[in-house]
Amino acid sequence: MTGNFVSESVGSDGSGQQGRLASGVPGLDEHLGGGYLPGTLIAVVGATGIGKTQLGLHFVHGVTCAEPPGVILDLTARGDSQNHVQYAKRMFGQDLGRADGEAILARQLFERPPGGRYIHAFSYSGRRVTRDAVDWEQWHQWQAEINRRLSTVSAFLYGHFVHGVRRAVFDGIEPVERASESIQHYLLEYVYHQVVRKESDWVARDILRQDFLQCQELVRRHAYPAGRITCMALITSKESYLEDLVRRPLEEGDLLSNAATLIYMGKVRDGSRLRRALYIAKHRGSACSDEWLFYCIGEGGLFLEEAGQ
Repeated sequence: MTGNFVSESVGSDGSGQQGRLASGVPGLDEHLGGGYLPGTLIAVVGATGIGKTQLGLHFVHGVTCAEPPGVILDLTARGDSQNHVQYAKRMFGQDLGRADGEAILARQLFERPPGGRYIHAFSYSGRRVTRDAVDWEQWHQWQAEINRRLSTVSAFLYGHFVHGVRRAVFDGIEPVERASESIQHYLLEYVYHQVVRKESDWVARDILRQDFLQCQELVRRHAYPAGRITCMALITSKESYLEDLVRRPLEEGDLLSNAATLIYMGKVRDGSRLRRALYIAKHRGSACSDEWLFYCIGEGGLFLEEAGQ
């Protein structure tokens, strides 16, 4: 694998339209018509252990030299480690750093970004958090936990956005029958619409509250274009095989149906062995590959087999 950072490419039609965002995965951009679409939502779906986190880390680090690496919001609730920090160290030789959620002070966000580019959304972990998996009291305890953490998560993202970060990865989203019954999906929807897609001055109002008037000039000087922030949601599926994922229906209003880019990752039978492959199911308004793309995972992360390592 070549260097840590991959340059942003121009539109594949050569018209000078706004550039694509490099995926950071060797060989993948050419199958995406030049890369991901800036300012959109990318949904990546696959079973546990298939390589979603590595794909997300490639996206976080696949930036130009002028752009800082992205940030990671870990939504894991059951305590299963996603190994973001270890993977980043091994793949890129970089320390993500963990943001101390309780120590994020809103008034200091303009001086420096929050310490670390990784944050865990929950201060504690427990059982799978859906209405059918916990009792009434536990469900309301989780809702209270979310309300306490929303301001911290919002401040973490805003603090990085005002310092130039334009990529965010949301990881650890567990499979559910109905998204409306998942605490994780509730948090993801809130953060995406009320922090990522909201105009920066309105996000600042929500975070600073009574201090907003005193910080108005700082907010103005640190305004950023919300429409340029690109997010990747890594969603765990029950299905392990790629063909099963491709056949699954999308519900109206589902996060997957709203994503501009949808990538499935799963296993494919090849004779007597199983191989990993990804499929670009959707890449809105753009040419993309319609074939299985076989990949491997090594010390340097994920790479397409056709690209070598």
